Amino acid sequence: MKTLKRLFHPKFLMACLLVSGGVGSSCSDLLKEEPKTIVSENFYQNKSDFDAATNAIYFPLRMVRSEHVAILSAHTDWGYGRGSRAQYNDFEGFNPTNINAAASRWDSFYQGIRNANLVIEKAPLSEVLTEDEKNSYSAEAKFLRALTYFDLVRNWGGIPLRTAENIDQKDVPKSSVEEVYELILSDLEAAEMYLPASAAESGRPTVWAAKTLLADVYLQLEEYEMAKNKAQEVINEGTYQLVQIASVDDIREKIFGATLVTSSEEIFAFKFTRQTGQGNGLPWILNHPSTGLYNFGGAYAHYGDATNPFYKGWEDGDLRKGLWQVVDFGLGDSTIVNGKYAEPQAVDNTGAGNDLPVYRYPELLLIFAEASARVDGLTGENLEAVNQVRRRAFGLDPMVVSEMDYSIEVLTLEDFLDIILQEKAYETQFEGKRWLDLKRTGRAEEFVMKNKGLSIAEKHYLWPIPLDELNFNEAMSPADQNPGY
Repeated sequence: MKTLKRLFHPKFLMACLLVSGGVGSSCSDLLKEEPKTIVSENFYQNKSDFDAATNAIYFPLRMVRSEHVAILSAHTDWGYGRGSRAQYNDFEGFNPTNINAAASRWDSFYQGIRNANLVIEKAPLSEVLTEDEKNSYSAEAKFLRALTYFDLVRNWGGIPLRTAENIDQKDVPKSSVEEVYELILSDLEAAEMYLPASAAESGRPTVWAAKTLLADVYLQLEEYEMAKNKAQEVINEGTYQLVQIASVDDIREKIFGATLVTSSEEIFAFKFTRQTGQGNGLPWILNHPSTGLYNFGGAYAHYGDATNPFYKGWEDGDLRKGLWQVVDFGLGDSTIVNGKYAEPQAVDNTGAGNDLPVYRYPELLLIFAEASARVDGLTGENLEAVNQVRRRAFGLDPMVVSEMDYSIEVLTLEDFLDIILQEKAYETQFEGKRWLDLKRTGRAEEFVMKNKGLSIAEKHYLWPIPLDELNFNEAMSPADQNPGY
């Protein structure tokens, strides 16, 4: 069973512990037997305690991810939110309701960071762990901390840097964006050094996940040579390959399936299972009851529009386009909903088994292609990386040359970079990538105007720092708030 292969053995349910000592309901019975918390000095007595403390990092990060991805998808040139979520895609910044929602996501990210800091602090001091175990626990925690700060800095900009060194300090000043990236790179360099080449169990980061995240960070920082090199290391190692598909259902089942433990293209994903409170919320958020793709119907809170130029310009025959279905639920007969995450046997609305990808091999190929093109211009190697993703999307063998391939003879460098940006948008819909790519490349205004006819208010580019952070962190003040709030 998938449940038994993942992080849900009873000892791992300690992941539900909150740093304050509060307890999720699924952990309450366990804690009656073992009333410990991960912040207790006497908690770290054996390897099992470090397993529990490390798994505690995942719990808040997993739970926030579905909503985080949904919000980022509404920020795009192709996605729309419904109801209170509609305000996310008017590009005018956040209203009070969504400011509070953003604060909740902030809290979850920092809870994950707090739990990572505890492992980073305690592991090197342990008298029961070997040196290899100390390095391994610290590396996993640093990978997760780096990933979380990468999410924070791209959406909020400068933020407080809470680390193992200042773990006891309530008041921590706002750091610059540059300082945040310095910590991210430092964490990932340590993770790259000590993470294993293969994970002991599905859902753990490997050295290849660290290199992939490094490639993405370097791309963000416009350090294209480094981004290219890190991505190429992963490609050359040969661990990953694209899953071959022949239908839309193959995408749903073989890449994002609810019972799938892992796949040949999964580099790192947050793992979910068909268990109340341990499932992925995105299938509920996205699906519509009429499609039959989710056994609890779905909230269809995010959708698309077939008249949007993004969708209209999408080449027919691309199986990824087939994930969208026309459903008129009162917004017009051009309304489309996405069935990327199908789940026919969820136990309830919190128990969908689909994992949520953070990095997949096709994205790595596109990261390599962009970084390589920016360094070397068009080459057979970076063109082949894009063509592999394109071939697979049309149901072809990704490793066999096709008549559909892009040709180096007819492309300029700018053409190629446009193709990569668009290909990545098709490949990673509802994975939380497009808005961040548009911001990174400075093309958000261009594409949102082109595809939605809207201009972007300056305040929309960064999310508001929560009022509680400004009010109760005495090292910060209202002057630290992001523009427009």
